[in-house]
Parts: sequence; C-alpha cells; structure tokens
Amino acid sequence: MKKLWKNKRKAEGKPCDNPNIIMNSAVQVCWEKAARYFEVEERFVYCTEDRFVIDPKEAIELIDENTIGICAILGTTYTGEYEDIKAINDLLEEKNLDVPIHVDAASGGFVAPFVNPNLIWDFRLPKVVSINVSGHKYGLVLVTTIPGNVSTPLTPNSYPGVGWVVWRDPKYLPEDLIFNINYLGADQASFTLNFSRGASQIIGQYYQMIRLGKRGYRSIMLNLTRTADYLAANLEELGFIILSEKSGAGLPLVALRMDEDLGKQYDEFAM
Repeated sequence: MKKLWKNKRKAEGKPCDNPNIIMNSAVQVCWEKAARYFEVEERFVYCTEDRFVIDPKEAIELIDENTIGICAILGTTYTGEYEDIKAINDLLEEKNLDVPIHVDAASGGFVAPFVNPNLIWDFRLPKVVSINVSGHKYGLVLVTTIPGNVSTPLTPNSYPGVGWVVWRDPKYLPEDLIFNINYLGADQASFTLNFSRGASQIIGQYYQMIRLGKRGYRSIMLNLTRTADYLAANLEELGFIILSEKSGAGLPLVALRMDEDLGKQYDEFAM
C-alpha cells in the first residue's frame, strides 16, 4: 500500500514523505510494529466503553491525501467481533475516495466463510484489495507433540507460524517488491522478509485442506460456535457480562467481564 501510494504521488509531482494508515486501536501489535518499522503514521479509531471495533464513519473522517489504506479486522484479538468492512467500503464509494482496504482476517478468515457465508467482507467488496489469514489459528495447523526420550517427554513440532496473504489483482503488489530467485534450479518469486524456512507448516495446512474440505471445516467451526454459545450462556447465569458476539456473529470465543454492581473484584491473577 505504501509503495503504490508513493508511486502515485511521485507521478503527480506531490510529496510522499508522510504516509499514514487508519486502523482500530485494538489491532494486533504486529500492525503497530509494521507501521513504525516502515515509517507509516498510525491513525487510530479508538474504542469506547461500549464499542470495541472500528467505527466506519470515524475511520473515513481520518482520511487525507497521505492515507495509504485502512486496516479492517475480521475478528478482533480482544472480543472476536467482526468489524463492519462493508460499511467502510460503502462510505469510501459514496465519497468517491481512492483508498484501499486490507482485511486482517487472521482469525476470522477460516471461520466466517463456513459459519456465516452471507457476511460480505471479502473481494465481493471492490475496495478490499488484500486479505491475510493465519493457518495456525482456526486454520487448524496447530501445535502437536511427539513422544521423546526420558529427559524430553514431549517435543513440539514446527507447524505453528503459517499465514497467507492474497491480493485481488497482481497490480496491488508492486513488481519491484518481488524478487525472482533460482536457488533450487527453477525460477521462483519471493515476497517475504526472510527466505530459508522449513515447509512443515505448509504441508500441515495442505493436509488439513485436503482432508477436511469445505464440509469438514464447516462442521468444526459450527461445533466451536455451539460450544462458545454454551459457555457464554452459562457464564451469564453466573453473573458475568459477555463482551463477545454469539451465534456466529463473531469468532467462536467467549470474552467477558465482571458486573461491577455485584461488588466482586477479580482479575487474571485471582485464584
């Protein structure tokens, strides 16, 4: 996004030294790292006491000529709620703003298509130009263990760490960011920050996709959703206030807090 914005500004004879990106203040810390490492100003839409996702209208109001894009989250880290990506897209189109959307579907990318297929968040929206998904979360490429010797009874394998990014069209990934290498005897395109890496996680993901298919993923994600709903319902009966969404409107997880009116004080360290 930064490179495309910079190239466009140069072609127009305009300054290109102050890019910014718009995102929810509850983004995963990797977004803050990326912005600082690549010298992009972070423009946050801050959460409120009763809103834990980005406000589309507020996000649009932060746009200026230096905005390289908007990051929208399909399943936030804190509550699992899906941000209203369609509303952001519609406002961009209504105001005729040439600003792309990247969808951070790290968690929801393997959930929403199977549990809530009618939710419009992906390339069906013209402003969405790229999507990332983590295979090591709901993609089910998980930590497993294998028996070891007496001194190391369990040894973790190296599956975690797999992730995917897809673009709407090759034009959204500038060619000067892609390196063509021939280390293994054939041309290969590389767009990463590292090169040498094991492939076990790729094999693990390929196996899960082939073995489970759409029907298998749908069955698992629906089961997780029912389990989360069951836990939420029982925790509500105990007096907890549920912050996460139910019945597939968000990730299959349960986020909660205590009701202050009960006068009880607990935190993550309470036994």
